[in-house]
Amino acid sequence: MIQLADLPAVNAALNATTAVLLTTGFVMVRRRKLTAHKVCMLAAFAVSTLFLASYLYYHAHAGIRHFTGQGWIRPLYFAILLSHTLLAAAVVPLAVTTAYRGLTGRFPKHQRIARWTLPIWLYVSLTGVVVYLLLYRVSF
Repeated sequence: MIQLADLPAVNAALNATTAVLLTTGFVMVRRRKLTAHKVCMLAAFAVSTLFLASYLYYHAHAGIRHFTGQGWIRPLYFAILLSHTLLAAAVVPLAVTTAYRGLTGRFPKHQRIARWTLPIWLYVSLTGVVVYLLLYRVSF
């Protein structure tokens, strides 16, 4: 059984999995393997949704963990955290809109927004792992 203290690591794993699925989905669409692309992107959406539920559950029960690093790493951490947080809020409506347009066959509009959604979503997923490492695994 997963304990509350395990959730930050689970959340980082979910973020990493999302990044792999997004990258694989991008490769698949470039290779014109549209069914594989669709499966990867819907899986990325599902994993991100699971991440969000787990993240909210964890913070509702465990509260906030403060960054204790000092020196040069502190402003770097907060710059990453700020950009991650702002873009995480933006990626939700972007991902929903992108998925909707793809699933409803509005491919030109899907492609136009996906060009923005993919890099933002990848950045959010990868910086989520970085924030986890800096907050829970690396000691300064």
